[in-house]
Amino acid sequence: MNRRFEAVQTSSAILPTCIALILIASACGQPAPKDTRAADANTIRDLDAQWSKTAATRDVDATVAYYADEASLLPPNAPLATDKQSIRAVWADLLAPDTSLSWQSSNVDVSKSGDLAYSMGIYQATAKDAHGNPITDHGKFLEVWKKQADGKWKVVADVYNSNLPLQPPSPAPAKPKARHHASKKKAHSKKKSTQE
Repeated sequence: MNRRFEAVQTSSAILPTCIALILIASACGQPAPKDTRAADANTIRDLDAQWSKTAATRDVDATVAYYADEASLLPPNAPLATDKQSIRAVWADLLAPDTSLSWQSSNVDVSKSGDLAYSMGIYQATAKDAHGNPITDHGKFLEVWKKQADGKWKVVADVYNSNLPLQPPSPAPAKPKARHHASKKKAHSKKKSTQE
C-alpha cells in the first residue's frame, strides 16, 4: 500500500513540474516582439512635416484631422481645448487669412511599448495686426502621439508657447475729464445773486 501511495505522490509532484517545463519551452520558442521604435519615430517625423504643410494651406479640417478623437490642445493664454470643435476653433484663428505658420520636429522619441511617442521642436508664425503691420512669433512645441487601433499615429496632446517675452499690457486710454461747466455756472450765479 505504501508503494502505491508513494507512486501517486511522485506522479502528482511530477505533473506540475512537467506543465511548467512545457510552458517555459513554448515561451522560448516564440520570437521576441520586433522593436519598431526607429521606424515609428521616422513615421511620426514624416507625419509632423506633412501636418505643417497641411496647415500652410489653411485647410482647417485637414489640419484638425491629425488629432485623435480624445485629443487636447493647450494653446498659450487661452483655455484648454478638449474636443474636436474647440480644437477646430483654435486652428481657425491660427490659420486666418494673412497668416503663415510652420513647424519642424527636432526630436521624436517612441516608448518601448511602441504605442506612445512625443515630438518636440520649433515653430514660426507671421500675422498682421489691425494696421496691416506684420507680427512675427517663434517658439517651441510638444506633441504626444498615440498609435490608434488601426495602426495609425494621431496626436492626443499638443502644447506650444512663444519664445518672445510677454509684452506688458497697453495702457488704458485716458478717460475724458468730466466737465464741470454746470457746477461753475451754479457757483457763478450764486456769487452774482449775493452781490446784488
